[in-house]
Amino acid sequence: MQPSVRPYASEDIAAIVTLSLRAWAPVFASLRNAIGGRLFELLRGDWHEGQAADVRRVINDQAVTVWVAEVDARIVGFVAATVPADSEIGEIVMVAVDPDCQGAGIGSSLTGWATRWLLESGARVAMVETGGDPGHLAARRTYEAAGFTPLAITRYFKMLEPPRSDSG
Repeated sequence: MQPSVRPYASEDIAAIVTLSLRAWAPVFASLRNAIGGRLFELLRGDWHEGQAADVRRVINDQAVTVWVAEVDARIVGFVAATVPADSEIGEIVMVAVDPDCQGAGIGSSLTGWATRWLLESGARVAMVETGGDPGHLAARRTYEAAGFTPLAITRYFKMLEPPRSDSG
């Protein structure tokens, strides 16, 4: 399944948000499992609503360039990338592939497209961030296959609760 990749157009937003939420459902389930439901709810709330807002924010950011992948005139993935001013480090900010099309090389194609653009835009280093949990395994495999070197960064979370008063 070889997708065609083209620049994002404003009429693509609904399709991108919909496929992103479907693509990331297993990721958020994995995160919930990894950190526990209570902490997950505190950090993410309604993840659907928050993630949809994050996708819209990234897509509407004037410093970010976005492309969509299509198969048979249907949007099946997207990638967003940026090179901050005065930086030689470009970043792939988001990548998502419709679950019905995962495993067919679309994520790799989008990652390749974005890294070529980063180079053409003056970046000397490309960066992409993903999670270390099982839900992100496919993303890690895609980035490693594309030649990215993983650097483990551990982020710790702890629920904070006020002390109980012992008023007898």
